[in-house]
Order: sequence, then C-alpha cells, then structure tokens
Amino acid sequence: MAKFITFGEIMLRLKAPGHERLFQSPRLEATFGGGEANVAVALANYGLEVSFVTALPDNDIGDATIRELRSFGVETSLIKRQGNRVGIYYLEAGANQRPSKVVYDRDHSSICEAKPGDFDWSYIFEGAEWFHITGITPALSQSAAALSLESVKAAKKAGLTVSCDFNYRGKLWTYGKSAPDVMAELVSYVDVGIANEEDCQKSLGITTDVNVEQGELDLTRYEALSAKVMESYPNLSILAITLRESRSADRNGWSACLRHKDDFIHSSQYEITDIIDRVGGGDSFASALIYGLSSYENKQDALEFAVAASCLKHSIPGDFNRVNINEVKKLMSGDASGRVQR
Repeated sequence: MAKFITFGEIMLRLKAPGHERLFQSPRLEATFGGGEANVAVALANYGLEVSFVTALPDNDIGDATIRELRSFGVETSLIKRQGNRVGIYYLEAGANQRPSKVVYDRDHSSICEAKPGDFDWSYIFEGAEWFHITGITPALSQSAAALSLESVKAAKKAGLTVSCDFNYRGKLWTYGKSAPDVMAELVSYVDVGIANEEDCQKSLGITTDVNVEQGELDLTRYEALSAKVMESYPNLSILAITLRESRSADRNGWSACLRHKDDFIHSSQYEITDIIDRVGGGDSFASALIYGLSSYENKQDALEFAVAASCLKHSIPGDFNRVNINEVKKLMSGDASGRVQR
C-alpha cells in the first residue's frame, strides 16, 4: 500500500477559455481537479507513493478520471466504483479587479452519496504513514460528513499522521449543518492543520480581529490567530496559515506562517504578478508542506518549500501543480528570474 493517502472528491473542471466569461463563446476547457486529488498528484510529482481514495461512477467519465490520475503516478486501486455521476465545477478566470468565479454542480455525485461503511479503512491504511483530508468533503452532504469523520478516526487508530486543510466553501454548506458544527469534531483528530485566515474563522468559528476581506496583512494578528486555534485544539502539533495579499485578480503577495509548539515562524514572501491560475494554490501549498514535513528536519525549510511550490503553481493552468522538487528548490534558493533554461 502507498505511504500517503488522500481522500475526497475529484471533479470534472469546465473552464471558460482564457479570461472569457462563462459561455461568452460556445467552448469550455475540460480537465479534472479537486482539493485532495490535487494534493495526491503533487505528492506523486515529488516522488512519493500516494493513493487517492474516492468514489466514482462505473462509466466512461469515471474511467477517464482514473486514467488522468494514473498518468501522474497516483495509485487508484482503492477507488470505489459506485454512484451515478462525477461532480462538476465551472470556472471563470478573473482579471484585474474582476474576481474569478466558481459554480458547483456536485449534488448527488458518487462521493456525495458515499456513506460510512463504504470503505475498508483498515485495509486502506495498512502500511500507510500519512492521511490527508480537507473541509470540502464534509461540506458536501450529511453522509459525506459522517464518512469523513469515520476516516480520520480510523487513521488515528491506525497510527497515521493526519493532516487537514480546513478549506471553507460557503456555497457547499447547505444540508442543514454549519461548518463549525461538523469541523470541530473532525479537527479533534488532526495533527497538522492547514488553512487561510477565512478557514480558521469560518470553518472552526474561531475569531480574532483579522479582517479576512482586507488585502494587506498584519503578521502579529496571525500569530494571535494561530495561538488561539492551537489552544482550542491541543491535539494539533502544527498549524500552517497561508497569507495572500490580494492586490487584484492578477497580482498577489504570497507567504505563509507556521506555529509549532511554542514557535511561530514566517516564510519568505513572493510577489506574484500576471497570475495564470490561482485555483489549486492552497492544495499546492498543502501537498508541498506534507512533503516538506516528511523530508526536512527543520520546520522553516518545510515551510519555505511549501510556499515556493505554491508560488510556482500560480503560473500553471489547471488544478494540478505540475512542478518537480528541483524546480521548487531552485526558487527556494532565490532564483526567481524566470530566465529561459537552455
């Protein structure tokens, strides 16, 4: 079995070409993506053994989805073929002061209708070391939330390190429970928390005076926010928070901070201009942090790897971060010139 396991939904991604509005022209670019699948692909790109766990219909779309994952080296034998549809999301890329927009079509997808007992977690976690999930799957449906809780309980029982990207998606929490109602119990089984400031406040209901809408950041406020989250969840050994300074849809400041026990550290900051695709940026950070924490003894090095990898993702179309370790290390070392490599 693979040493790294991710669990969640992979979707069909339908994007308007370039920076067009949805259906401005009669075309949509069809690829695949989804938080936990994005993490699996990136971990495979870093040379790790990784399996992606999900449910997909036994039809041509499900087959194509699995072929895509396998093309990156992700192990797919644990995927359950059940249900009737693959979830879809529509994407319109923003530009300048016009923000990007996402429209979900995920109701009654295979993973939405999956329930506790559908997966043999003891078998799935045999020989594994790390399990990753996000706050997106519990937002899909009551049964998906129960299944997500089942998975983290089983992972902890099996002795795995559990990471969770808190990922708040307001458009998905529609089945009667709020995010804090569900996430509070789930996060109590998590070792490594990953979030942005909105995720901490809206997924966990933990508030400080951090303004999630402002473009500029005050690092002392994030230090206070991370301390408050870890005080509320003493099971967390690490909490990493990405720091995005949104100047426009095309230009962002990008860095991250990390709290570990009594230490609070901040990464290098990148000024990302002419953003190609920021969707999947958080997932690229999460996957690179998992790799960094598994590969570096120094937490600062792990954080720098994660921020550099996610910075590079902003230059790549699609959900997946198609970079390798050497490319990330090159940016970490200070080579940000973008000069042609001959």
